[in-house]
Amino acid sequence: MTLKLGVPSKGRLMDKTFDWFGERGITLERTGSEREYAGRVEGIQGVSLILLSAGEIPRELAAGRIHLGVTGTDLIHEKLALWQQLVTPIEKLGFGHADLIIAVPQCWIDVDTLDDLDAAAAAFRAEHGHRLRIATKYHRLVREFLREHGVADYTLVDSQGATEGTVANETAEAIADITSTGETLRANHLKILTDALVLQSQATLWHSRTAPFDTAETEALAILMEKLHGGRAVTARQSPPVPD
Repeated sequence: MTLKLGVPSKGRLMDKTFDWFGERGITLERTGSEREYAGRVEGIQGVSLILLSAGEIPRELAAGRIHLGVTGTDLIHEKLALWQQLVTPIEKLGFGHADLIIAVPQCWIDVDTLDDLDAAAAAFRAEHGHRLRIATKYHRLVREFLREHGVADYTLVDSQGATEGTVANETAEAIADITSTGETLRANHLKILTDALVLQSQATLWHSRTAPFDTAETEALAILMEKLHGGRAVTARQSPPVPD
């Protein structure tokens, strides 16, 4: 058997991941057409490349169908309720940075904090007869964050498209989404609440805690970890847990 490494199948995240491994002497290469999702690994034996969408990788890691995977912190935390029991972060890759934030219309001049949002949500419900809508793709993370900060009288509405446009389209009153520069938010006349940083995310290499390992896969992981750390011996602290 081979050690299965899941990598995003397209876009900038795939290119950056390929570059990151390439700088460490491991070549990841896509083969065939973009629709084939096939690839190969050179520079180390016993490792196979599995191309998946970034959103699929948390599920595959949790199910133990891949041993390692590259995806964002936000997707791991959102899609895996008990993520600490299912995956272990090996290394942050230094790209794909984004913040999950909560933003409201710039014209809400009296709403700058979560306390302000809570008050505005209560007033909105009293005036309109229904709860203030927050559009997001990150229901679990946002719900937990708002509960911890005592915000009530809101409802989350699903957004799988351009979340920033939901306020202008009048399908939501506020949003919770990832942003790297804030330019799209400003272009849509939105402002970030000063204390509403839900999560800081970046691309990370994760290790599955549920995937079975045979002897060959365990040896391949040890060699891979050594190469990723520049040929240095991997300490117990650096190395992810591997089943016997």
